[in-house]
Amino acid sequence: MKRSIYWADSYVEKQRTAEAAIAMIRPGKRVYIGRASGEPQALVRALSAAAVKISGLEIVRLMSRETTSLSEIADKTRDHSLNIRTIYLGSADTEAIARYMRFITPINMSEVPGLFLSRKLPIHVALIQVSPPDDFGWMSLGVSVDVTLAAAQSADLVIAQVNPKMPRTMGQSFIHVNNVHVLVEHEEPILSINLRKRSGAAEWIGKHIARFVDDGSTLQIGLDAASQATVKALADKNDLGFHSQYITDDVMHLYASGVITNRKKGLNEGKLVASCAIGSQNLYEFLHDNPGVDFRPSDYVNDPFIIAQHNRMISMNVAHTIDLTGQVAAEASEHTFFAGVSGIPDFVRGAKRSKGGKSILMLYATSQNGERSNIVPALNSTAVVVPRGDVHYVVTEYGAVNLFGKSLQERVLALIGIAHPDHRDQLFSAAKEAKLIGSERRLGEATKGIYPIHLEETIERDGEEITIRPSKPVDERRIQEHYYSLDKKDVQLRFFHEKLSFDRSDVETRSQIDYIKDLTLVAVVGEFGFGKVVGVGEYLLLLQSNLAEVAFSISKEYQGKGLGKLFIRKLARAARENGISGLVAYTSPQNKAMVALFKTLPYKVKTSFDGDSLILKCRFDELAETAQ
Repeated sequence: MKRSIYWADSYVEKQRTAEAAIAMIRPGKRVYIGRASGEPQALVRALSAAAVKISGLEIVRLMSRETTSLSEIADKTRDHSLNIRTIYLGSADTEAIARYMRFITPINMSEVPGLFLSRKLPIHVALIQVSPPDDFGWMSLGVSVDVTLAAAQSADLVIAQVNPKMPRTMGQSFIHVNNVHVLVEHEEPILSINLRKRSGAAEWIGKHIARFVDDGSTLQIGLDAASQATVKALADKNDLGFHSQYITDDVMHLYASGVITNRKKGLNEGKLVASCAIGSQNLYEFLHDNPGVDFRPSDYVNDPFIIAQHNRMISMNVAHTIDLTGQVAAEASEHTFFAGVSGIPDFVRGAKRSKGGKSILMLYATSQNGERSNIVPALNSTAVVVPRGDVHYVVTEYGAVNLFGKSLQERVLALIGIAHPDHRDQLFSAAKEAKLIGSERRLGEATKGIYPIHLEETIERDGEEITIRPSKPVDERRIQEHYYSLDKKDVQLRFFHEKLSFDRSDVETRSQIDYIKDLTLVAVVGEFGFGKVVGVGEYLLLLQSNLAEVAFSISKEYQGKGLGKLFIRKLARAARENGISGLVAYTSPQNKAMVALFKTLPYKVKTSFDGDSLILKCRFDELAETAQ
């Protein structure tokens, strides 16, 4: 019987220099290189130096930092020494990525470990980076478990760079000395990443998204600056959970401040679950021997079935481009392939199936210089990462929409409403040309409008939440349904005559507004994107007097709940902020409710009668005596 060798003796026997270890790789082999911050830099440098002496190697890598550009070597040698296989999911618009597009292998992250373990794509050599062994011979893969564990488990030859700077992370992150063939001791800093500085647009995106994250939700967060701005915007939430591919510095801060507690996840409660960490050296110190963090491979973390088991799973990822039908492209950044291997489709589908879950895609409305819209008529040759049928919430710095269940025409209006104002006319014309919307449609002042999020407010009445907010182009049908639901008496008070039909001309001007000269507020109950309009308050600027004419309608079952008072106060606030001098209303003398509403304002109210209508008027520079 063969006697087993004590792991510590084996450890000594397996030690080599980086150069000697790389010399053991035979021509024609497939070599996996640990990815992102887990890249074994010393081994990669030795491989690069030896590349001219080796022929026919295929390098498999994900999210490479390209600290040593093996892609350039492959390019120069016309793939004779090296051929690159980059696991990637996304578009390749940047010049650097497009130059090496032939190396891209599109596949969902949840399926990569199985690709290795099944030997459908055999890994002959795995170059990995690990922490020093503990007293029992176990070494941790540290900040990169994801697909690296599967590569190491399935490889014929495992070469590990043992780096004391690699944090010892908990969970399914360990590999034993006995399962590694060669050990190269080399201490050097773990690769750290400084994410792009947050812009004002990123901060606005974060503010929009924070409204959709309820206390007790479980988060998956991407890596872009907009994602991290969203994390910052969640600072006042409670009992959030975390199940995501990446742990970042911002997630660490939310955990340290008690926002993330993981107590209500419904699965792996009490644990931050991730497969990879990318960030600063402070983050890596936080992860070292932290029992509150559980690292798992990508076939677990990215499995839509696992994702769907969490309570209120919120998937938040950055898209690069979306077309007017809802097809999404997610482009990688030039050096890191961040978005490209984020596993967006896995989390989009898993989050949608979670109880109370939401899938949110965020994107900047324009390119960095503002010249190109990231909402486009069609994607054409760009790779589709998320098909239109899977897209639910979409957020830009100009607002948020829910595309689920929406027709193509409704999607067009919704997405144009959150596009940059400078590009809305062009998008609208393109949509007409493509017959995505009717030829009779018009945008009017909506081309200039910037959604005033500060006017949003959610109140509770009789146990039901009611959201008061500015209307959007996509609200057109719901406003129309509201008018049809009004009692005859309320129709008479609102429109001054009996009215049985409310066609598009009656509602188009109330949903496609500029929020300055014309503003419509709606009271909505129900889920975002599917809510029922139960009240409408609006103003329209009268240019000659610089007064805003106001009008209201509230569904019968919601009257007496204070909605009218909220409407008139918000309309007065918005009108004052927009340089309007005051409010005026033309109403029936029998409309005592309107008279009472005006008298709730802190301004002098003047009344007059023109023979047909009662005229109510107030100016913002004339305070009521009680308000002085």
